Amino acid sequence: MRLRIKVIQIGLSVLFAAAFYPAGLSAEVSGVPVFAREEGGYHTFRIPALIVSHDGTLLAFCEGRKHSASDTGDIALVMKTSTDSGASWSPVQVVWDDPGNTCGNPCAVADRDTGVLWLLMTWNLGEDREDKIIRQESRDTRRVFITSSSDNGKHWSEPTEITQSVKKPNWTWYATGPGNGIQKEKAPHPGRLVIPCDHIEADTHAYYSHVIYSDDHGRSWHLGGSVPEPQVNECCVAELSDGSLLLNMRNYYAENKVRQKAYSTDGGVQWEGQSFDFGLIEPVCQASLVRYPRQSREGKDILFFSNPASAEHRKAMTLRASTDGGQNWEYSLLFHSGPGAYSSLAVLPDGSVACLYECGETHPYEQLRFVRVFPAALGLPGVPMEAGNGAR
Repeated sequence: MRLRIKVIQIGLSVLFAAAFYPAGLSAEVSGVPVFAREEGGYHTFRIPALIVSHDGTLLAFCEGRKHSASDTGDIALVMKTSTDSGASWSPVQVVWDDPGNTCGNPCAVADRDTGVLWLLMTWNLGEDREDKIIRQESRDTRRVFITSSSDNGKHWSEPTEITQSVKKPNWTWYATGPGNGIQKEKAPHPGRLVIPCDHIEADTHAYYSHVIYSDDHGRSWHLGGSVPEPQVNECCVAELSDGSLLLNMRNYYAENKVRQKAYSTDGGVQWEGQSFDFGLIEPVCQASLVRYPRQSREGKDILFFSNPASAEHRKAMTLRASTDGGQNWEYSLLFHSGPGAYSSLAVLPDGSVACLYECGETHPYEQLRFVRVFPAALGLPGVPMEAGNGAR
Protein backbone atom coordinates (compact mmCIF):
# COMPACT_ATOMS: atom_id res chain seq x y z
CA MET A 1 0.00 0.00 0.00
CA ARG A 2 1.40 3.35 -1.01
CA LEU A 3 1.09 6.14 1.53
CA ARG A 4 0.45 9.74 0.66
CA ILE A 5 1.91 12.71 2.45
CA LYS A 6 -0.46 15.28 3.80
CA VAL A 7 0.26 18.63 2.19
CA ILE A 8 -0.15 21.91 3.99
CA GLN A 9 -0.30 25.04 1.83
CA ILE A 10 0.98 28.15 3.51
CA GLY A 11 0.23 31.11 1.31
CA LEU A 12 1.66 30.04 -2.04
CA SER A 13 4.48 28.04 -0.56
CA VAL A 14 4.06 24.27 -0.45
CA LEU A 15 5.74 22.46 2.43
CA PHE A 16 5.55 18.77 3.21
CA ALA A 17 4.50 18.27 6.82
CA ALA A 18 6.31 15.11 7.79
CA ALA A 19 8.59 14.05 10.59
CA PHE A 20 9.23 10.59 9.20
CA TYR A 21 7.82 8.65 6.26
CA PRO A 22 8.97 5.48 4.51
CA ALA A 23 10.88 5.83 1.22
CA GLY A 24 9.11 5.68 -2.14
CA LEU A 25 6.23 8.00 -1.28
CA SER A 26 3.91 9.84 -3.64
CA ALA A 27 2.81 13.41 -3.04
CA GLU A 28 0.68 14.93 -5.77
CA VAL A 29 1.02 18.67 -5.23
CA SER A 30 0.35 21.60 -7.48
CA GLY A 31 3.49 23.47 -6.53
CA VAL A 32 3.85 27.19 -7.09
CA PRO A 33 3.58 28.44 -10.69
CA VAL A 34 6.61 30.58 -11.54
CA PHE A 35 6.52 30.87 -15.34
CA ALA A 36 3.46 30.03 -17.47
CA ARG A 37 2.95 29.92 -21.24
CA GLU A 38 1.94 33.24 -22.82
CA GLU A 39 3.04 35.21 -19.77
CA GLY A 40 4.66 38.56 -20.55
CA GLY A 41 4.31 38.04 -24.28
CA TYR A 42 6.45 34.88 -24.34
CA HIS A 43 5.09 31.79 -26.05
CA THR A 44 6.88 29.23 -23.82
CA PHE A 45 9.32 29.14 -20.94
CA ARG A 46 11.82 26.28 -20.81
CA ILE A 47 15.21 25.19 -19.38
CA PRO A 48 15.12 26.07 -15.66
CA ALA A 49 18.04 27.04 -13.45
CA LEU A 50 17.58 27.73 -9.74
CA ILE A 51 20.08 29.28 -7.33
CA VAL A 52 20.18 30.85 -3.86
CA SER A 53 22.12 34.09 -3.43
CA HIS A 54 24.26 35.15 -0.47
CA ASP A 55 21.32 36.93 1.20
CA GLY A 56 18.89 34.04 0.69
CA THR A 57 17.20 35.41 -2.43
CA LEU A 58 15.96 32.71 -4.79
CA LEU A 59 16.70 33.30 -8.47
CA ALA A 60 14.86 31.30 -11.12
CA PHE A 61 16.31 31.52 -14.65
CA CYS A 62 14.98 30.09 -17.88
CA GLU A 63 14.65 30.64 -21.61
CA GLY A 64 11.81 32.93 -22.69
CA ARG A 65 10.87 31.55 -26.11
CA LYS A 66 9.07 34.36 -27.88
CA HIS A 67 7.18 32.82 -30.80
CA SER A 68 7.10 29.05 -30.33
CA ALA A 69 8.27 26.23 -28.06
CA SER A 70 11.14 25.47 -30.46
CA ASP A 71 14.76 25.26 -29.31
CA THR A 72 15.59 27.54 -32.26
CA GLY A 73 14.64 31.14 -32.96
CA ASP A 74 14.11 34.32 -30.98
CA ILE A 75 14.86 33.37 -27.37
CA ALA A 76 15.77 35.59 -24.41
CA LEU A 77 17.28 34.55 -21.09
CA VAL A 78 14.92 35.70 -18.33
CA MET A 79 14.57 35.39 -14.57
CA LYS A 80 12.34 35.91 -11.56
CA THR A 81 13.32 36.35 -7.91
CA SER A 82 11.76 35.44 -4.58
CA THR A 83 12.65 36.81 -1.16
CA ASP A 84 10.20 34.61 0.78
CA SER A 85 11.51 31.11 0.01
CA GLY A 86 9.42 30.78 -3.13
CA ALA A 87 6.02 31.81 -1.75
CA SER A 88 5.84 34.69 -4.24
CA TRP A 89 7.84 35.75 -7.27
CA SER A 90 8.76 38.97 -9.06
CA PRO A 91 7.59 39.78 -12.59
CA VAL A 92 9.65 38.47 -15.52
CA GLN A 93 13.00 40.25 -15.84
CA VAL A 94 15.27 40.05 -18.87
CA VAL A 95 18.88 39.07 -18.17
CA TRP A 96 20.03 38.89 -21.81
CA ASP A 97 18.21 39.42 -25.08
CA ASP A 98 19.70 39.61 -28.56
CA PRO A 99 16.51 40.09 -30.61
CA GLY A 100 16.08 37.46 -33.31
CA ASN A 101 18.76 35.19 -31.89
CA THR A 102 18.96 32.44 -29.27
CA CYS A 103 20.22 33.30 -25.75
CA GLY A 104 19.84 30.41 -23.35
CA ASN A 105 21.11 27.35 -21.51
CA PRO A 106 21.40 29.09 -18.12
CA CYS A 107 23.80 27.52 -15.62
CA ALA A 108 24.30 29.49 -12.42
CA VAL A 109 26.75 29.31 -9.53
CA ALA A 110 27.21 31.42 -6.39
CA ASP A 111 30.70 32.28 -5.14
CA ARG A 112 30.47 31.96 -1.36
CA ASP A 113 33.73 33.90 -0.88
CA THR A 114 32.78 37.01 -2.86
CA GLY A 115 28.97 36.80 -2.92
CA VAL A 116 29.03 37.21 -6.71
CA LEU A 117 26.55 35.24 -8.79
CA TRP A 118 27.84 33.87 -12.09
CA LEU A 119 25.58 32.86 -14.96
CA LEU A 120 26.96 30.83 -17.86
CA MET A 121 24.96 30.96 -21.11
CA THR A 122 25.10 30.06 -24.79
CA TRP A 123 24.25 31.99 -27.96
CA ASN A 124 23.59 31.16 -31.59
CA LEU A 125 21.93 32.83 -34.55
CA GLY A 126 18.18 32.35 -34.40
CA GLU A 127 18.16 30.84 -37.88
CA ASP A 128 20.87 28.27 -37.08
CA ARG A 129 19.20 25.05 -36.00
CA GLU A 130 21.06 22.50 -33.91
CA ASP A 131 21.29 19.97 -36.76
CA LYS A 132 22.84 22.59 -39.06
CA ILE A 133 25.38 23.59 -36.41
CA ILE A 134 26.31 19.94 -35.90
CA ARG A 135 26.79 19.41 -39.67
CA GLN A 136 28.68 22.72 -39.92
CA GLU A 137 26.12 24.04 -42.39
CA SER A 138 25.12 26.99 -40.21
CA ARG A 139 26.04 30.64 -40.74
CA ASP A 140 27.63 30.84 -37.30
CA THR A 141 28.19 28.39 -34.45
CA ARG A 142 27.34 27.90 -30.81
CA ARG A 143 29.11 30.43 -28.56
CA VAL A 144 29.63 30.63 -24.78
CA PHE A 145 29.00 33.76 -22.71
CA ILE A 146 29.07 34.78 -19.06
CA THR A 147 27.47 37.47 -16.94
CA SER A 148 27.61 38.21 -13.21
CA SER A 149 25.78 40.05 -10.45
CA SER A 150 27.29 41.46 -7.26
CA ASP A 151 23.97 42.60 -5.76
CA ASN A 152 22.06 39.31 -5.46
CA GLY A 153 20.62 39.49 -8.96
CA LYS A 154 19.34 43.05 -9.05
CA HIS A 155 21.75 44.01 -11.83
CA TRP A 156 23.79 41.97 -14.31
CA SER A 157 26.98 42.77 -16.17
CA GLU A 158 27.11 42.97 -19.94
CA PRO A 159 27.52 39.40 -21.26
CA THR A 160 31.12 38.58 -22.15
CA GLU A 161 32.09 35.90 -24.66
CA ILE A 162 34.48 33.19 -23.38
CA THR A 163 34.18 30.75 -26.31
CA GLN A 164 37.88 30.81 -27.15
CA SER A 165 38.81 29.75 -23.62
CA VAL A 166 36.35 26.88 -23.19
CA LYS A 167 35.51 25.44 -26.63
CA LYS A 168 37.82 23.43 -28.88
CA PRO A 169 37.97 24.29 -32.61
CA ASN A 170 36.64 20.87 -33.63
CA TRP A 171 33.53 21.16 -31.44
CA THR A 172 30.25 22.25 -33.04
CA TRP A 173 27.26 22.15 -30.72
CA TYR A 174 27.90 23.28 -27.13
CA ALA A 175 25.72 23.63 -24.05
CA THR A 176 26.30 25.01 -20.57
CA GLY A 177 24.45 23.05 -17.87
CA PRO A 178 21.62 23.76 -17.83
CA GLY A 179 20.87 24.15 -14.14
CA ASN A 180 23.55 24.88 -11.56
CA GLY A 181 27.29 24.71 -11.13
CA ILE A 182 29.17 24.29 -7.87
CA GLN A 183 32.04 25.79 -5.90
CA LYS A 184 34.45 23.22 -4.45
CA GLU A 185 34.96 23.28 -0.71
CA LYS A 186 37.69 20.70 -0.25
CA ALA A 187 41.09 19.92 -1.75
CA PRO A 188 42.09 19.65 -4.46
CA HIS A 189 41.35 23.18 -5.65
CA PRO A 190 39.08 24.53 -2.89
CA GLY A 191 37.16 27.57 -4.11
CA ARG A 192 37.11 26.37 -7.74
CA LEU A 193 33.91 27.19 -9.63
CA VAL A 194 32.85 24.21 -11.75
CA ILE A 195 30.23 24.33 -14.53
CA PRO A 196 28.92 21.12 -16.19
CA CYS A 197 28.74 21.34 -19.99
CA ASP A 198 28.52 19.20 -23.11
CA HIS A 199 29.64 19.31 -26.72
CA ILE A 200 29.59 17.50 -30.07
CA GLU A 201 32.68 16.70 -32.11
CA ALA A 202 32.72 17.86 -35.72
CA ASP A 203 34.23 14.76 -37.30
CA THR A 204 32.48 11.99 -35.37
CA HIS A 205 29.26 13.81 -34.36
CA ALA A 206 29.73 12.09 -30.99
CA TYR A 207 28.19 13.58 -27.84
CA TYR A 208 30.37 14.12 -24.74
CA SER A 209 29.99 15.72 -21.32
CA HIS A 210 32.73 17.97 -19.93
CA VAL A 211 33.24 20.76 -17.39
CA ILE A 212 34.73 24.23 -17.38
CA TYR A 213 36.16 25.95 -14.29
CA SER A 214 37.51 29.14 -12.75
CA ASP A 215 40.16 29.37 -10.02
CA ASP A 216 40.09 33.17 -9.72
CA HIS A 217 36.48 33.80 -8.71
CA GLY A 218 35.17 34.03 -12.26
CA ARG A 219 37.70 36.42 -13.77
CA SER A 220 38.93 33.73 -16.18
CA TRP A 221 37.51 30.40 -17.31
CA HIS A 222 39.26 27.25 -18.49
CA LEU A 223 38.32 24.03 -20.20
CA GLY A 224 38.33 21.00 -17.94
CA GLY A 225 38.17 17.37 -18.96
CA SER A 226 35.70 15.43 -21.07
CA VAL A 227 34.39 12.02 -20.07
CA PRO A 228 36.11 9.13 -21.89
CA GLU A 229 33.02 7.61 -23.55
CA PRO A 230 30.47 9.29 -25.87
CA GLN A 231 26.65 9.15 -26.02
CA VAL A 232 26.19 11.52 -23.07
CA ASN A 233 25.54 15.25 -22.97
CA GLU A 234 23.56 17.46 -20.54
CA CYS A 235 25.02 16.84 -17.10
CA CYS A 236 25.10 17.92 -13.46
CA VAL A 237 27.92 17.88 -10.92
CA ALA A 238 28.38 17.53 -7.16
CA GLU A 239 31.38 17.47 -4.83
CA LEU A 240 31.71 14.49 -2.50
CA SER A 241 33.12 14.49 1.04
CA ASP A 242 36.60 13.41 -0.12
CA GLY A 243 36.85 16.36 -2.55
CA SER A 244 36.19 14.26 -5.65
CA LEU A 245 33.54 15.24 -8.19
CA LEU A 246 30.57 13.21 -9.37
CA LEU A 247 29.28 13.96 -12.87
CA ASN A 248 25.77 12.68 -13.61
CA MET A 249 24.85 12.60 -17.32
CA ARG A 250 22.00 12.27 -19.80
CA ASN A 251 22.43 8.95 -21.58
CA TYR A 252 21.69 8.03 -25.21
CA TYR A 253 22.24 4.26 -25.08
CA ALA A 254 18.77 2.92 -25.90
CA GLU A 255 19.41 -0.47 -24.31
CA ASN A 256 19.94 1.16 -20.90
CA LYS A 257 17.32 3.81 -20.09
CA VAL A 258 19.23 5.09 -17.08
CA ARG A 259 21.66 7.90 -16.27
CA GLN A 260 25.43 7.64 -16.60
CA LYS A 261 28.03 8.84 -14.11
CA ALA A 262 31.78 9.52 -13.92
CA TYR A 263 34.24 10.69 -11.27
CA SER A 264 37.15 13.14 -11.04
CA THR A 265 39.77 13.31 -8.29
CA ASP A 266 41.57 16.37 -9.68
CA GLY A 267 38.83 18.98 -9.75
CA GLY A 268 37.41 18.08 -13.15
CA VAL A 269 40.55 17.97 -15.31
CA GLN A 270 40.25 14.21 -15.87
CA TRP A 271 37.26 11.88 -15.61
CA GLU A 272 37.18 8.14 -15.03
CA GLY A 273 34.92 5.32 -13.92
CA GLN A 274 32.22 6.16 -16.46
CA SER A 275 29.31 3.76 -16.01
CA PHE A 276 25.53 3.41 -15.96
CA ASP A 277 23.64 4.31 -12.82
CA PHE A 278 20.91 1.68 -12.79
CA GLY A 279 19.23 3.31 -9.80
CA LEU A 280 18.24 6.33 -11.89
CA ILE A 281 15.91 5.59 -14.80
CA GLU A 282 15.30 8.25 -17.43
CA PRO A 283 13.55 8.76 -20.79
CA VAL A 284 16.62 10.61 -22.22
CA CYS A 285 16.27 13.98 -20.51
CA GLN A 286 18.06 16.55 -18.40
CA ALA A 287 18.26 16.11 -14.61
CA SER A 288 19.53 17.96 -11.54
CA LEU A 289 21.88 17.02 -8.71
CA VAL A 290 22.73 18.83 -5.47
CA ARG A 291 24.72 17.97 -2.37
CA TYR A 292 23.00 18.53 0.95
CA PRO A 293 24.98 20.57 3.53
CA ARG A 294 24.66 17.86 6.16
CA GLN A 295 25.86 14.26 6.11
CA SER A 296 23.91 11.14 7.00
CA ARG A 297 24.19 9.73 10.51
CA GLU A 298 26.77 7.31 9.11
CA GLY A 299 28.91 10.31 8.14
CA LYS A 300 28.33 9.92 4.37
CA ASP A 301 27.26 12.41 1.74
CA ILE A 302 23.57 13.08 1.17
CA LEU A 303 22.76 13.89 -2.45
CA PHE A 304 19.43 14.90 -3.97
CA PHE A 305 18.51 14.19 -7.59
CA SER A 306 15.47 15.15 -9.69
CA ASN A 307 14.27 14.00 -13.11
CA PRO A 308 11.30 12.48 -14.93
CA ALA A 309 11.60 8.97 -13.49
CA SER A 310 10.30 7.00 -16.45
CA ALA A 311 12.09 4.85 -19.00
CA GLU A 312 9.66 5.77 -21.78
CA HIS A 313 8.14 9.22 -21.39
CA ARG A 314 8.90 12.61 -19.89
CA LYS A 315 6.63 12.28 -16.88
CA ALA A 316 6.67 11.36 -13.18
CA MET A 317 8.83 14.14 -11.74
CA THR A 318 10.62 12.53 -8.83
CA LEU A 319 12.99 13.68 -6.11
CA ARG A 320 15.47 11.02 -4.99
CA ALA A 321 18.00 10.98 -2.18
CA SER A 322 21.20 9.04 -1.61
CA THR A 323 22.89 8.75 1.77
CA ASP A 324 26.08 7.15 0.42
CA GLY A 325 27.36 9.69 -2.09
CA GLY A 326 25.28 8.50 -5.05
CA GLN A 327 26.05 4.79 -4.87
CA ASN A 328 22.42 3.97 -4.08
CA TRP A 329 19.20 5.99 -4.33
CA GLU A 330 17.08 4.36 -1.66
CA TYR A 331 14.73 7.30 -0.91
CA SER A 332 12.31 8.88 -3.38
CA LEU A 333 9.31 11.16 -3.59
CA LEU A 334 7.05 11.43 -6.64
CA PHE A 335 5.74 15.00 -6.64
CA HIS A 336 4.18 15.30 -10.12
CA SER A 337 2.91 12.19 -11.92
CA GLY A 338 1.91 13.96 -15.12
CA PRO A 339 4.11 15.25 -17.96
CA GLY A 340 7.39 16.76 -16.78
CA ALA A 341 10.92 17.27 -18.07
CA TYR A 342 13.85 19.54 -17.09
CA SER A 343 14.48 20.57 -13.47
CA SER A 344 16.91 22.40 -11.20
CA LEU A 345 17.55 21.84 -7.48
CA ALA A 346 18.76 24.10 -4.70
CA VAL A 347 19.10 23.85 -0.91
CA LEU A 348 17.50 26.71 1.01
CA PRO A 349 18.88 28.26 4.22
CA ASP A 350 16.17 26.55 6.31
CA GLY A 351 17.34 23.10 5.17
CA SER A 352 14.55 22.46 2.68
CA VAL A 353 15.27 21.26 -0.85
CA ALA A 354 13.68 23.27 -3.66
CA CYS A 355 12.98 22.20 -7.23
CA LEU A 356 12.11 24.37 -10.25
CA TYR A 357 10.71 22.07 -12.93
CA GLU A 358 8.95 21.90 -16.27
CA CYS A 359 5.51 20.30 -16.15
CA GLY A 360 1.93 20.35 -17.36
CA GLU A 361 -1.37 18.53 -17.43
CA THR A 362 -1.14 17.35 -21.03
CA HIS A 363 2.34 18.52 -22.09
CA PRO A 364 5.61 18.87 -20.14
CA TYR A 365 6.29 22.45 -21.28
CA GLU A 366 3.15 24.23 -20.10
CA GLN A 367 4.72 25.78 -16.99
CA LEU A 368 7.74 26.06 -14.78
CA ARG A 369 6.68 25.30 -11.21
CA PHE A 370 8.42 25.46 -7.86
CA VAL A 371 8.15 23.05 -4.94
CA ARG A 372 10.16 22.66 -1.75
CA VAL A 373 10.39 19.77 0.70
CA PHE A 374 12.25 18.92 3.86
CA PRO A 375 14.43 15.80 3.75
CA ALA A 376 12.23 14.03 6.30
CA ALA A 377 9.48 13.95 3.66
CA LEU A 378 11.53 11.33 1.83
CA GLY A 379 12.05 9.33 5.00
CA LEU A 380 15.74 10.11 5.47
CA PRO A 381 16.74 8.92 8.93
CA GLY A 382 18.70 11.18 11.23
CA VAL A 383 18.19 14.35 9.17
CA PRO A 384 16.59 17.19 11.13
CA MET A 385 13.73 19.26 9.69
CA GLU A 386 15.95 22.31 9.74
CA ALA A 387 19.50 21.43 8.75
CA GLY A 388 22.11 24.14 8.60
CA ASN A 389 22.63 27.33 6.68
CA GLY A 390 23.34 28.00 3.04
CA ALA A 391 23.24 25.88 -0.08
CA ARG A 392 25.68 24.03 -2.26
